[in-house]
Amino acid sequence: MRLETERLVLRQQERKDIPSLLENINNLKVSQNLAVVAFPYTLKDAEGWFNHCSELAKETRPKGIEFVIELKPEKKAIGAIGLSHIDYDLKACSFGYWLGENYWRQGIMSEALKAVLKFYFEELKMNRIAAGAFVENPPSAKLLEKLGFVNEGLQRQAIGCKATGKMHDEFIYAMLKADYLKAKKFWK
Repeated sequence: MRLETERLVLRQQERKDIPSLLENINNLKVSQNLAVVAFPYTLKDAEGWFNHCSELAKETRPKGIEFVIELKPEKKAIGAIGLSHIDYDLKACSFGYWLGENYWRQGIMSEALKAVLKFYFEELKMNRIAAGAFVENPPSAKLLEKLGFVNEGLQRQAIGCKATGKMHDEFIYAMLKADYLKAKKFWK
């Protein structure tokens, strides 16, 4: 599976991505906003994720789809977006994302998420997608709101962070297909 935007390629991970992914995710400023990413993030962690993604890619109706974000000019992986808990009957899933710190505030994640949302709603024909954002991570919440996600509420001490060992309050955001169709008209 491969999606392309003006600056990005979103694709299945390859073994050659491991060094650049390690370089970008092995940063506490990144991992402190993610639930399942350890810090320090080791080669063993990266290989485990690679193997997990490889197994998902073999499934006919995968329960998850992982996209590596590659910046075209650099030809290296700088982040990822993962769809998880895909339920084809309910037409719903959740997702998470991360980007290396050197690539923040450049519109990269916004561009990547627009491509994934288009794929999700228009090609997979799904109806609902949800994401969480730690209360301590306002840029993530702002990005979701900018794209047209609706804040459905706050879950108190709902999720742990493997990197820090702390429990976090989490805002839950969701987008329905109707929200997507309305919001995409305003995307630049």
